[in-house]
Amino acid sequence: MTMNDPIADYLTRMRNALKAKHKRVDIPTSGLKRELTKLLIEQKYISGYTELKDTPQGTLRVQLKYNDAKPVIAGMKRVSTPGLRVYVSAEKLPRILGGLGIAVISTSKGLMTDRQAREARVGGEVLCEIW
Repeated sequence: MTMNDPIADYLTRMRNALKAKHKRVDIPTSGLKRELTKLLIEQKYISGYTELKDTPQGTLRVQLKYNDAKPVIAGMKRVSTPGLRVYVSAEKLPRILGGLGIAVISTSKGLMTDRQAREARVGGEVLCEIW
């Protein structure tokens, strides 16, 4: 089966696992998904991940994080899609819930949060919003 939007698949798998209150979720590996996972760990939205070599592609096993049985991630939304790319300049980077959430930006310097991109004064493609 071909997949047109791997980031949407990543977010959907996370959303479904959080709704079902799973402790972990398995996601097919890619470089972009690995970087997104590292960014979520850095921002303390998930607790960790391990990389399994069970298939030629590999699998990311992501450990989800909860506070008092409520998921740390309240919501996730895909912004830029393969059919409609959304690019912003450094001056127009979005603020999610007044700075309580993050927007994941794909820049020429790698994946960054909106805060990091604002500090580095770089724009890019808005991949998704997480709050």
